[in-house]
Amino acid sequence: MLTILRVHLPSEIPIVGCEITPYVLLRRPDGGISTEDVHEAIPLDGHFMRYKWYRIQSDRRVAVCNVHPTEQATIQCLGCLKSKIPVAKSYHCSAKCFSDAWQHHRVLHERALSALNENGNEEEELFGRFGSGNAGIINASLSGSTSNIGQSSSVNNGPTPVYPTGTEKNSGETWFEVGRSRTYTPTADDIGHALRFECVAVDSETRSSVGAPTSIMTSRVIPAPTPTPRRLIPVNSADVMGQFDLDSRNSSFGTFTVLSYNILADTYATSDTYSYCPTWALSWPYRRQNLLREIIGYHADIICLQEVQSNHFEEFFAPELDKHGYQALFKKRTTEVYTGNLQSIDGCATFFRRDKFSHVKKYEVEFNKAAQSLTDAIIPAAQRKVALTRLIKDNIALIAVLEAKFGSHGADNPSKRQLLCVANTHINVHQDLKDVKLWQVNTLLKGLEKIAVSADIPMLVCGDFNATPGSTPHGLLAMGKVDLMHPDLAIDPLGILRPASKLTHQLPLVSAYSSFARMVGAGYDLEHQRRRMDPATNEPLFTNCTRDFTGTIDYIFYTADSLSVESLLELLDEDSLRKDTALPSPEWSSDHIALLAEFRCKPRVRR
Repeated sequence: MLTILRVHLPSEIPIVGCEITPYVLLRRPDGGISTEDVHEAIPLDGHFMRYKWYRIQSDRRVAVCNVHPTEQATIQCLGCLKSKIPVAKSYHCSAKCFSDAWQHHRVLHERALSALNENGNEEEELFGRFGSGNAGIINASLSGSTSNIGQSSSVNNGPTPVYPTGTEKNSGETWFEVGRSRTYTPTADDIGHALRFECVAVDSETRSSVGAPTSIMTSRVIPAPTPTPRRLIPVNSADVMGQFDLDSRNSSFGTFTVLSYNILADTYATSDTYSYCPTWALSWPYRRQNLLREIIGYHADIICLQEVQSNHFEEFFAPELDKHGYQALFKKRTTEVYTGNLQSIDGCATFFRRDKFSHVKKYEVEFNKAAQSLTDAIIPAAQRKVALTRLIKDNIALIAVLEAKFGSHGADNPSKRQLLCVANTHINVHQDLKDVKLWQVNTLLKGLEKIAVSADIPMLVCGDFNATPGSTPHGLLAMGKVDLMHPDLAIDPLGILRPASKLTHQLPLVSAYSSFARMVGAGYDLEHQRRRMDPATNEPLFTNCTRDFTGTIDYIFYTADSLSVESLLELLDEDSLRKDTALPSPEWSSDHIALLAEFRCKPRVRR
């Protein structure tokens, strides 16, 4: 018969919307040990497994701290209530928690105020005169009526309570059966309540249990952290290359949005690397749902993701984004160097909305193949093995040529197809291989130049380039050439960068986020974005923020002769991220931030 040996949970904290699949270790009738399920439809030696989930509901409601969601809230911010900020954001577990979070928390108030007709009295009322005793906060745990967290109509009108053996009504708890499968996904009704999982072997003929059920309890269910939504900031179509501004905005056409995001592959999201992130927030079942919510919330027309594992692309991202109208393309990294599970090797995934674009052609760039060709051409035979060891790093790029379905009423030729070329790449990470980084970027650009020669086509070059502003790869992308006196060029043991004067390209590429640095005028949004830009480089202060590194390595480049930037997704403030030490965090599930730009196609000019 079937015997249950062990049951445990994959995460200590259950989160709304994140499925829980307990680990159930079974001894099979033949003596073998397995974690595979035994379904009722396919019994094993006359037995199958039965599962049940219960919500253990106390008569007392519990509000949850929005900063530390595993802690019960004790105070509530009155300013949030008066300014109609989501109530979940108003709860804190202690006065110290509220004080520590104030610099970030007050941004919520500022945003609410910016949407109103500001005046001094209103502002003082909303801010609750923070800093003078307990003004602006109230005790949030005095009674069940204080909080609506966890309350739901289903408590009164939902499932019939179930009372298993040994549980009594007068214990102050009610058990509701909420699931009958091994996997359960907590809902909003479960917030603040513990869950109980039971499993038992069942005789398929008598339908009776064999032995007592094995059970395990979770801690209280918490709501999924909800970061303050990032907004699109108009940049007034700042003209960055006057010689290409051949017509006014009114006569251009076709706007679309592009998202670029390194989502942090699960393979790399280890507690050793990110020890400051709670284990439940680092688990893939949580992160994938949080990432999906974020990505879908941007409503981008084109999505370029890096560090997407092959199995996660096939099993999760492709089918989930398909439900939202996206077609998917994927290119996994090559495997000459990679030694892990081939199913979990990561790569680049590009998605586009089927109602906005159709797929024309796909190009795959394997830098390993380019390295083989290069060494065969310029490296002496005796040195090729050493050269390939340095050059072969499994990095790739995915290039998609798309055709726009939105109106293409260009002044020169209304019937001509509007094509768009989108490159998505992840360049080598090793800081001691600066020559390899530059060579990979140059190889990609040479490929894109060939496409540009064959077709009059706007281009986007997106991805994680693992190169900071001021580096040679960034200079090559943004300036079309490298500084011949740059110290990075001294690192070239294979001679693959010589002569450096040949490291050029003719694509009129401009970094989309540099538009923030050129904005003119005043206002809340403009000022906050300027503070998050580096005036020396005209790039964001950071796109990657960990405990050990903070800097910009992700970019969206575009051809400024054919595209103009209409708006940009606002940048994040480093101080707001540091409240969780760094990224990833419960709110943001990658160590990178997403970049998004809205573009407008410029009309073609008759040549």
